[in-house]
Amino acid sequence: MRILLTNDDGIHAPGLKVLEAIARTLSDDIWIVAPSEEQSGAGHSLTLTRPVRLRCHGERRFSVTGTPTDSVTLALRKVLPEAPDLILSGVNRGANLGDDVTYSGTVSAAMEGTLAGIRSIALSQVYSKEGVGDDVSFDAAEQWGEKVLRPLIDTPFAPRTLVNVNFPPLRAGDVQGIRVVRQGFHDYARGSVVESVDPRGYPYFWFGLHGIEHTLGHRTDLEAIADGFISVTPLQLDLTHDASLAALAGRFAQ
Repeated sequence: MRILLTNDDGIHAPGLKVLEAIARTLSDDIWIVAPSEEQSGAGHSLTLTRPVRLRCHGERRFSVTGTPTDSVTLALRKVLPEAPDLILSGVNRGANLGDDVTYSGTVSAAMEGTLAGIRSIALSQVYSKEGVGDDVSFDAAEQWGEKVLRPLIDTPFAPRTLVNVNFPPLRAGDVQGIRVVRQGFHDYARGSVVESVDPRGYPYFWFGLHGIEHTLGHRTDLEAIADGFISVTPLQLDLTHDASLAALAGRFAQ
């Protein structure tokens, strides 16, 4: 089984090393194509206004001066000799829960793989507080990654769907298990915008996520993580709200 690894934290991110270790429990045919620098929050963006460069860091290991979407695109079109059987994106440093998936480069890399018809899974390690820097523990992901992925390898995925996995901010031994849940909802209204002034006297702004209200629903990914479980959520690429089609069509009826 050929597996492509990517992320949005960059080619040198600790979470990518964790993902490689997990992937090697599943296969020896591992390829890595990841952004050269951190691309957190890049979403499903594609670089169109400047050239993108590809750099080789060793056998089957490459970086891309672009987004996670760029990385998957180049991997499939220029790097790998044949399409992979599986794409794994992560392990992201931080949660990709609820509405985070719309911003997430980690999830978007899996989306790009799904668009190409390849089974794709995004993985993220939640941490409990801001400002921890490089001290984020990936213990839950390290110890539970293979247990989560093995059942997903053989499970049929519906067309144009991917799976989003989040590990709780706990020691591996304290994880309560695995829950398959729907996507939750974040209230970003209380997110912070930090304003300051640079050394030249010009103002700048830094977006923060402090104080976000987690609106927990029944058996959502947010609730699963809060209860100490690993969340496994199937996502679909089709964003159409079917229930609104008839009502909107009626507005334009002659």
